[in-house]
Amino acid sequence: MKLEQLLNDIDYTLIRGSLDKEITEVENDSRKITEGTLFFCIKGANFDGHNFAEQVVSDGANTLIVEDDVELDDALDVAVIKVDSTRYAMGVISAAFYGNPADKLNVIGITGTKGKTTTTYMIKSMLEKAGKKTGLIGTIEVINGDKVTPAKNTTPESLVIQRYLKEMVDNGMDSVVMEVSSQGLMLDRVAGISFDYGIFTNLSEDHIGPNEHKSFEEYMGWKSKLFTLCKKGIFNIDDEYAKEMMKTATCEMITFGMKDGADYQAKNVDLYEKDGELGITYDLDGRFNGKVRVSLPGDFSVHNSLSAIAIACEMGVDMNIILEILGDIHVKGRVEMIPISDSFTLMIDYAHNAMSLESILKTLRAYSPKRLVSLFGCGGNRSKTRRFEMGEVSGNMADLTIITSDNPRDEEPQAIIDDIKVGIGKTAGKYVEIIDRKEAIRYAIMNAKEGDVIILAGKGHEDYQEIKGKKYHMDERDLIKEVLEEEDVTKICGYNNRYFS
Repeated sequence: MKLEQLLNDIDYTLIRGSLDKEITEVENDSRKITEGTLFFCIKGANFDGHNFAEQVVSDGANTLIVEDDVELDDALDVAVIKVDSTRYAMGVISAAFYGNPADKLNVIGITGTKGKTTTTYMIKSMLEKAGKKTGLIGTIEVINGDKVTPAKNTTPESLVIQRYLKEMVDNGMDSVVMEVSSQGLMLDRVAGISFDYGIFTNLSEDHIGPNEHKSFEEYMGWKSKLFTLCKKGIFNIDDEYAKEMMKTATCEMITFGMKDGADYQAKNVDLYEKDGELGITYDLDGRFNGKVRVSLPGDFSVHNSLSAIAIACEMGVDMNIILEILGDIHVKGRVEMIPISDSFTLMIDYAHNAMSLESILKTLRAYSPKRLVSLFGCGGNRSKTRRFEMGEVSGNMADLTIITSDNPRDEEPQAIIDDIKVGIGKTAGKYVEIIDRKEAIRYAIMNAKEGDVIILAGKGHEDYQEIKGKKYHMDERDLIKEVLEEEDVTKICGYNNRYFS
C-alpha cells in the first residue's frame, strides 16, 4: 500500500523523503523490521523508539513516523513523517493499512473498574448463540473462532488490535466485544476504531499512581472518552459516577440498573442457592419484561447481566436465547463455580487485592453460609501493604482463612505468608497456613462442612505459578481434579462431581 494513502486521516508534516513509498508492513517493535516497513517511534515507559531510528532504517524500514526530531545520515532513502502523537497516528495508520477492519464488524467496547471481563463473556455467548460470529479481546485472552491467544494487556497496543480485527474479519467474524481500559484510552490504543456500542459498568478508585493516572478525576476522564467514540452508550445509572460519565458523551444513551426509569431495570432481586450453586434472580422491566436467572452470585451479577441484556436486545437477539445463556453462564476465574458437592460451594475468583477480596467476601456473606472459607496468597516482588490489607480483610470477613502461596517470584513463600499473618493478626480471625497451594486446596476440600462457601482467591484464570523468574504450569482446576483423584471421595461432604465427570 502507498504511504500517501495511509496518511489520509491524520495531520502530518513531511520532514524528509517522498510519500511515494510502498509500505509492506507497519511495526513499532524494532526487532521485527523487514524490507518496506513503516516504523512508529513510540515513547514507552522503558524505551523510546526515536532512539532506534537509524537502526530500523538500516534493517529495511523505509518510513518513520515521529513526534520528535531524529538524526539520520543524509544518504539514507527514508521518509520521515512528523505528527503530534505517534501513538494516535499508529492507531489510525494501522487501521488504514489493515483495511479499516472495525468498519466491517459490530464493535462493542466495555469500560469500568469492575465487571468488564464477565460482561464480555456474557455478551459473546449471547451473540454466538444467536448465530453472530463474535470475537473477543480481553484481560484473559483473545478469541477468534477456534484460535485462542493468551492476553498480555487488557487493551493491547493499537497496532496489535488492528491485526486482531483484520484476522477476525478474514475469519468471517461479524462482531467483536472488547474490554477498553483507561490506559488503553489514554494511550490511544483504540485510535482508528469506531465503536458501535460502549458500556459503562461502574467506577471506583483504581490504577491511580506512578505510570498510571495522577488522580481519580483523570482516571474518570479517560474512561468517559469511550462515549465520544461510540454510536450508542449503555450506562449503569446505579453507579454514583454515571452522570459524570454521561455528561461529555456524544452518543445515543441507554441506561440499565435498579433505579426507576432505567431502560433495562432489575426489580425484586433475590439470591438463590441450590445444590452448591449460588446465583440471583430478578424481574426485568423497561424495554423488555421477563424473569431472569443468573448462575453467578451478587449484586454485581445483576449489573453485569443487565448490560449484556441491553447489548443483546439492541442487536436483536431473542430474549429466550438471552435467558438461556444467563441461566448457565460460567466465566473462567470470575466467581467460577466448581460443582463437586451438593452440600458446599467451591469457587475460583481472581480477587487479588484487598478491595476485590472484600467485595467478593461481602457478596458471598449475603448467602448466609455456615462458614465462609477464604484461601489466598499474595504475589512476590509486590507491595507488602497489599499483604497486610488482604490478611486483615480476610481475618475480619471469613470464618476461616487458609493462607498459601500465589506467585512468589523472587521471594520466599514463607516470608510472604508471614506478612499476610501480620494483617490477620490485627483481627480475631482463625487461620491455617499451608505453603503448597495444592495441599491448601486439599485441606479446604477434605475439611469442608455442609453449608460452607469456599473461595479460592487470587489466581482466577491464571494457569501458572511464577517462581524465580520461571513460570510453571499450575491451574487450580487441575489441582482440584488431582485432589479428587487422589482422595477417597466418599469422605467429601455431599460429593457430587458435576464438573469433571
